[in-house]
Amino acid sequence: MVDIKHVLNWLNEFASLIEQNKAYLSELDTPIGDGDHGNNMSRGVQAMQSQFTQASLNEVSDIFKTTAMALMSNIGGASGPLYGSAFMEMAKAAKDSHDLPTIIQAGLNGITKRGKAMIGEKTMVDVWQSVCDALLANQLTQQVIDNAVASTQPMLATKGRASYVGERSKGHLDPGAVSSGYLFTSMLNNIK
Repeated sequence: MVDIKHVLNWLNEFASLIEQNKAYLSELDTPIGDGDHGNNMSRGVQAMQSQFTQASLNEVSDIFKTTAMALMSNIGGASGPLYGSAFMEMAKAAKDSHDLPTIIQAGLNGITKRGKAMIGEKTMVDVWQSVCDALLANQLTQQVIDNAVASTQPMLATKGRASYVGERSKGHLDPGAVSSGYLFTSMLNNIK
């Protein structure tokens, strides 16, 4: 159910997963990025949770908009604008629809518009697209999420920071795909 209570539970669980895995996310980012994805994401979700206690959240769209602003303002590198764009588009979609596939598709559209990435380029898009497809088919499971995250490991990065290391990007999970995996695991646990 996409309502205020369930969406807050979802995003608070996402924040917990980021905090628990902060060191791991930065470790993943070290060989193919700046080594700061975990710390950046942690800063973002802490700001998000702080905003949740201060903002007036009367609609699901308010939660997504608050999330967008907190992540955009507090996560460095490309992840802030990408996650921010996703949640801003999700906020717009949630004004008209409480249909989860529609909302997540809007988030994916925000990411692809901002980052210009497509599936197969070793980015968070690989996870978001798989989740969108599974949601539309009413077949989203933890296995789908895990497979989408794992699919980035053998890929050659052609977008983002990891593309700078060329062939050496192969054999590493994409950190943004992993943090997106946490987002969707939390969603699966809270949105029925």
